Amino acid sequence: MAELSQNPKPFARGAIDLIKTPWALIVALLVAVAAFDPGNWVAVVTFAAKALAHTGQYILFAVLLLSYLKATGAEVMVARAFEGRETRMILLAALFGGLAPFCSCEVIPFIAGLLALGAPLSAVMAFWLSSPLIDPPTLLITAGALGWPFAIGKAVAAVALGLFGGFAVRLLMRRGAFAQPLREYKPAGCCGCGPKQDDKPYWKFWQVPERRARFRSEFLHNGLFLLKWLALAYVLEALLVNYVPADLIARAVGGQGVAPIVIAALVGMPAYLNSYVAPPLLAGLMEQGMSAGAAMSFMVAGAVSSIPAMAAVWSLVRPRVFATYLGLGVSGAIVAGILFQML
Repeated sequence: MAELSQNPKPFARGAIDLIKTPWALIVALLVAVAAFDPGNWVAVVTFAAKALAHTGQYILFAVLLLSYLKATGAEVMVARAFEGRETRMILLAALFGGLAPFCSCEVIPFIAGLLALGAPLSAVMAFWLSSPLIDPPTLLITAGALGWPFAIGKAVAAVALGLFGGFAVRLLMRRGAFAQPLREYKPAGCCGCGPKQDDKPYWKFWQVPERRARFRSEFLHNGLFLLKWLALAYVLEALLVNYVPADLIARAVGGQGVAPIVIAALVGMPAYLNSYVAPPLLAGLMEQGMSAGAAMSFMVAGAVSSIPAMAAVWSLVRPRVFATYLGLGVSGAIVAGILFQML
């Protein structure tokens, strides 16, 4: 009888833990759509599924690469590559971030891998902030809709924001901040049982049973972690696209002066406005009175700090790093809008 009376407690605890998972929230959101707007359920699910399938190729590549590095012990080479080169890494991360064709959610798997392998948060933050803002296709689309001055301004803002974020984080880290940036995203193996700094990588890991097991463990652990959070991020994105039209949000930020630029950053922060849809939409809004500075601020803030991006970032790093990411993104968007307006 005693055993029967004690069994419900672990079961109840397990049920509560399951309810708090991203999977449960995804199901709850989709059930709510099915209950209150059944005609739009297929559109929401299709949008989220297509977005996740598109990002899935990046997740797969990043998780395979991370698992391979862990199984071979090659992460020690990554750690050595970053020793004494933080300034150079920040510069390169900000510059090459503009060449990477990733949105704010697609870059998450690569950021997770870099942090898990010991890359400095300052360089990672530089890449994290600059990458979603611009890439070669976006540059051409922006130039076609808003002109080359706006496109070049956005590209400069992307690199400048990356540099600003990277060196700001570096300064904070030197004062003792962000000692442990990651939240739950950690290797599947136990702490302290990885390779030592003087170990050499074993490239043919499949020849060693223990290393094969490490590869499988890392692949499942890291892959499921990224999949559940990015699935939630894209469900949220689908809800935003279907129920909160971006043009209605953007119409609230018309006018001249600094105030509309600040409002545009704050309104653009939770909005979904990807780099391919944004330029034509903002071109029309600018014809209706939206200032160029507000448009720049809205575009930068929307790319860096949209709700799908914030959901993915929140899953990955600790609250202080998350708050810093948001603060750098929004403040950088405001500064970019003010400077672009002045110039």
